[in-house]
Amino acid sequence: MSNRHVTASSVLDRVLVLEMVRVTEAAAIAAAKLIGRGDEKAADHAAVEAMRAALNELPMDGTVVIGEGERDEAPMLFIGERVGSAQGSGPKIDIALDPLEGTTITAKGGPNALAVLAIAEQGCLLNAPDVYMDKLAIGPGYAAGTIDLARSPSDNIRSVAKAKGVDPSEINVCVLDRSRHAELIAELRALSCGIQLIPDGDVAGVIAVANPETGIDVYMGTGGAPEGVLAAAALRCVGGQIQGRLLFRNDDEIARARRWGIDDLDRIYALEDMAKGDCIFAATGVTDGSLLAGVHVRKACVTTESIVMRASSGTVRRVTAEHHR
Repeated sequence: MSNRHVTASSVLDRVLVLEMVRVTEAAAIAAAKLIGRGDEKAADHAAVEAMRAALNELPMDGTVVIGEGERDEAPMLFIGERVGSAQGSGPKIDIALDPLEGTTITAKGGPNALAVLAIAEQGCLLNAPDVYMDKLAIGPGYAAGTIDLARSPSDNIRSVAKAKGVDPSEINVCVLDRSRHAELIAELRALSCGIQLIPDGDVAGVIAVANPETGIDVYMGTGGAPEGVLAAAALRCVGGQIQGRLLFRNDDEIARARRWGIDDLDRIYALEDMAKGDCIFAATGVTDGSLLAGVHVRKACVTTESIVMRASSGTVRRVTAEHHR
C-alpha cells in the first residue's frame, strides 16, 4: 500500500517530527530505571509522568484520545486529558499513546518493551474504548481484500499464501502467548504455519509485519483496542493492512463503547477507520527487542534508539541518541 496519496498536514508541520521522539525518549529513559525490578506499576508511573511532562512542553493544543486505559490501576494519561503549552491557541492535535507498552516485560526484564506515541489532526484517530480487539494485519505489497476478519484464520492464511505465491506452511504468524489463543494456535498448527509467540507488546508485533527482516507475514489474535489504533497509525505510515473488531466481555464494556459513540458493536474497522489523514508515529525502545534497541546506561551517558514515521512522506527515521548525564 503506497502512502503517496496522503496529503501533508500543515497542522502537524507545526509539531516537529523529532519533537515526538523527544517525548518517547523521555518516557523510555524513565521506565528503564525500573527494568527487572518486578514493579509494573512503578515502571508505568515513571513513564507516564515523563511523557506527560514532555508533551506539556510542546506548543500545541493536544487531546489524548487513546490513553493508558480504564483497566490499568497505575496513574495514567487518561482519555480526554489536555496536554501541550498552547491550549486554545496552538494546533489541535489528537494523541494516541502508551507510555510503556509492556509493563510486565519491563518488570521482568524481557524484550520488546516500548514507549509509543502517535499524533494526527483532530478527528483522525479512532476513539477506541479500553476493551479487547480482535486484530489481523499484514505488511505492504498485498492487494486490498487479501485479508478479512470475517473469514476464518485458515482462510486468511491461505489467502496470504496465495498472494505471496507460497504454501500456507511457509507463512509465519505472530500471536500473543495467551490461553485465549489456544484454538487459534491449534488451527495455525494444522496448516503447519510458523508461529512466533510473544509474551506482550502487540504494537511491536503488528509493526513486525511491515519489516521483512522479522520474517513475520501476518499478525493475528486479540489484544487491547488502544494498541490496535497505535499499530494502525504505524502501518498508515509504512504501508500494510490491518483490520480490527472490538470484543466486549460484559455489559459494562458495551456501555463504555456506547459512551464513545460506538453503536455497531460488530463492526470491522479497516486501517483508515482507525487512523486516517496524515499521522506521525514514534517509538523508543525500553528493553532490547526486534524493532528497537533498549535504553542502555553508559559511564557518561544514556543511549536510546527510536523510530519515527510520517504518513504523508512515507519517511522512516531511526534515531540513535546519547543523553549525557
